[in-house]
Amino acid sequence: MSTVSAEALRAALATVIDPELRRPITELGMVESVSADEAGAAHVAVLLTIAGCPLRETIAEDATAALSKVPGVTGVDVELKVMTPAQREALKEQLRGPGGQRGIPFTKPGSLTKVYAVASGKGGVGKSSVTVNLACSLAAQGLRVGIVDADVHGFSVPALMGITQKPTQVDDMILPPVAYGVKVISIGMFVAGNTPVAWRGPMLHRALEQFLSDVYFGDLDALFLDLPPGTGDIAISVAQLLPNAEILVVTTPQAAAADVAERAGTIATQTGQTVAGVIENMSFLEMPDGGRMELFGSGGGATLAARLSAAVDTDVPLLGQIPLDIRLREGGDAGKPVVLAAPETAAAKALEDIASALATRPRGLSGMPLGIQPR
Repeated sequence: MSTVSAEALRAALATVIDPELRRPITELGMVESVSADEAGAAHVAVLLTIAGCPLRETIAEDATAALSKVPGVTGVDVELKVMTPAQREALKEQLRGPGGQRGIPFTKPGSLTKVYAVASGKGGVGKSSVTVNLACSLAAQGLRVGIVDADVHGFSVPALMGITQKPTQVDDMILPPVAYGVKVISIGMFVAGNTPVAWRGPMLHRALEQFLSDVYFGDLDALFLDLPPGTGDIAISVAQLLPNAEILVVTTPQAAAADVAERAGTIATQTGQTVAGVIENMSFLEMPDGGRMELFGSGGGATLAARLSAAVDTDVPLLGQIPLDIRLREGGDAGKPVVLAAPETAAAKALEDIASALATRPRGLSGMPLGIQPR
């Protein structure tokens, strides 16, 4: 008889988190069997969702590391197997609910996910950089965060996050890659190289709908959508598919940029959405002597916030001003956002302050079931 109990081995495997689903492999039914012989050699059979699972080696290494820490274990053998169709169906039902039902989970009455549509009036204001840094900052604070790269024609989020892995497809369910604790989906993960995507309105709407319904994000605290500039097809589709999404408007201090960005925010008056706030990017350049050089002028963010407040008849705050910083650009090029690569910089601190403000915003519970029954 082995001196190592199966209970101890299973307890160790409960600490192994599936890299894509972000839940323990024991909870997901991925552990087919685990045992140890008289000499203390442990053997575990792990069921992968698909044969070509891109993170199979990561799962094997994590399982080996976890079992090696169990007292009495002298060696570990991990056997990787594949789920049967019936086991995959059971997993999908476990994740999605009875029948493995599809649909957009973020619009369901019980959803507590805060959905932020990051918009801008024009391109080149740093909207995508702001999106990934806010998402990574919230994830670093312990929140569960996802990003939908909704800029189908100008996708850039995978590169900014350093993601080269393809999504995993389990039948009709897509598991998004995870970077820095953030789940990410983008059309850039489905095209070869730098192939352009030349789609019109109906295809754009369908792509966004599929990202929201077929991609399994799990239980998120916050979901960011990186929108294309302007008020075109995707902005309208977001309003239709995610009417509860709140708009974050990114601008530069330049008056002309603020004028154009105002249109991206006032679309809320037509869609019934809420404008969560304004973010002013490229606000100034800090000089070696401590002074500031305002390359793009000043006041654009505050002016935009005031105009939007009047347009939507509610207070729209200026959430923050992000200075120009070469390390923000370098972090984007390297695939490591500045809030993680250089958290001591002024740009990173400004982004972290904005993320903290978003994290502490209350989530309305009006109309949501509380699960309380009278006795």
